[in-house]
Amino acid sequence: MRAVVVAVQLPEVDDRAFTASVAELHRLAQTLGLEVAETVTQKRDTLDAAAVVGSGKLTDLQTLVKAETGGPIEAVLVDHDITPSQARNLEKATGVEVLDRTAVILEIFRRHARSRAAKAQVEIVRLQYMVPRLRESGKGKDRQRGGIGGKGAGESALELDRRKIRDRIAELTRELDALAEEQRTQRARRRDMSRVALVGYTNAGKSTLMRALTGSQVFVANQLFATLDTTVRPLQPPTRPRILLSDTVGFIDKLPHGLVASFKSTLDEALEAGLLAQVIDASDPNFERQLQVTSEVLAEIGAGDVPRLLVFNKIDLTGDEPAATQALLARWPDALVISARRAEDVARLHGWLAAFFARDLVEGELRVPYDRQQLRGEIFAACEVLGERYEDDAVVFQVRARPDVLARWQGS
Repeated sequence: MRAVVVAVQLPEVDDRAFTASVAELHRLAQTLGLEVAETVTQKRDTLDAAAVVGSGKLTDLQTLVKAETGGPIEAVLVDHDITPSQARNLEKATGVEVLDRTAVILEIFRRHARSRAAKAQVEIVRLQYMVPRLRESGKGKDRQRGGIGGKGAGESALELDRRKIRDRIAELTRELDALAEEQRTQRARRRDMSRVALVGYTNAGKSTLMRALTGSQVFVANQLFATLDTTVRPLQPPTRPRILLSDTVGFIDKLPHGLVASFKSTLDEALEAGLLAQVIDASDPNFERQLQVTSEVLAEIGAGDVPRLLVFNKIDLTGDEPAATQALLARWPDALVISARRAEDVARLHGWLAAFFARDLVEGELRVPYDRQQLRGEIFAACEVLGERYEDDAVVFQVRARPDVLARWQGS
């Protein structure tokens, strides 16, 4: 399936940012399996109120769509959020489907959602996006009989569709609330363990790093938004206390606000983590903008103050690794520069994470009565057990643990 990309450069957007945004839409199109045949760009003070681009560029777009060279064009992708009327006018002018940036991202999310929670979250945002874009049905189908005895105009088909969507959103919201309660229960069970959340721009290599650090078979693909569900796994080789690593949904520039809000429960892993490992694709020429976007989204969800480690990944793809590494460390001296595909780099990150959490550990004793020995597994997971002795009524564990964990166990 072939498509044409349309983008307008507004005065507040510089050339570099504009080029990066258009290139990113190309990658989003590829993730959907679309071949971008042509790109139509224009500089304007504002988007044209009727059809996004001016009349001259609209004529060029019509010509491109109608040309059969290389095969028919079946879609127009617009690198902006556009109004329903702008989309309709473009569709009338070109005769093909028109998708704005939000619609493209939503379709990718819809295809990649696997868990019940992710599917429900994406469906809610998709339905909310659809409501203002619903159109009245054709002649003869626009009304239902109203009221008792069929008197009155009743609801139009459009109103019925909107009500069905509202009902469906309410149903999905209830389902999500139930799932969110389950997730909160699971996180409560993990509260005594040290937690790291991998965050960053989409396709920065978070899932590859997750697999390398934990030995888990999480889904990895060289495409945008390959991961939508939070996966939690223990660091391998195991540490004592245990460190849990979570992989989260990736961010992107101009990420629809509804999607950020919708995935809030998923991103709560980042909020409750003791450390955020912010993964950046060092080989991407626009990584600085991606770093900024990630920081903005983290601030939006309330995770801006969580301690953070910058992990520059894919350094092996930069072309001149020594020079790139030196330049990165000159600007971000506390960062780690690695390739998730090199065992020695993964081991270095593993050691850094273990040392980060070990620095806050304190020694103490936990007294566990013999009738509560089922807690041994939880103690060994949440603490480093240095020794144990047996007394008349209890086992006393000599441990190293976080002060809050030690206080909680001693008070239980």
